[in-house]
Amino acid sequence: QVQLVESGGGLVQAGGSLRLSCAASGRTFTSTRYGMGWFRQAPGKEREFVAAINWSGGSIYGADSVKGRFTISRNNAKNTVYLQMDSLKPEDTAIYYCAADPRGPPTVVRTSTYWGQGTQVTVSS
Repeated sequence: QVQLVESGGGLVQAGGSLRLSCAASGRTFTSTRYGMGWFRQAPGKEREFVAAINWSGGSIYGADSVKGRFTISRNNAKNTVYLQMDSLKPEDTAIYYCAADPRGPPTVVRTSTYWGQGTQVTVSS
C-alpha cells in the first residue's frame, strides 16, 4: 500500500507560479520503485494527465497543454515528487491529484494507480 499527500495548492493570478508537492509513504514504496505523476480534474470534466516521471527521473512525460510551463521532478531521498507550475492560466484551474504506479510513470489511469486526496489550484484572470 502507498499513501500520497499533496500540498502547495492555492489561489494565484494568471501568469503566476505555484509548486505542488506530493509526499509518498508506505511499506512497498521504495522497494517497488514506483513511477509518479500528476493528473488534474476541472469541474464537469474528466480527470486528465498532466505530467509523469519514472523512478530514476530519467524519463519525463508531459501533456501538450503544459509543456514549457510545468516541470515535474522527484527527490527519492524524501519520497517526494514536485510539480513546478509557471505561467499559469485560468484554464489550469482544477483539483490536482498525485499518482503513483508500480508499473511505471502513470500517463493513463490504471487499476494499479494509487491516488492522493487532491489539492485545489485556482488561477484568476
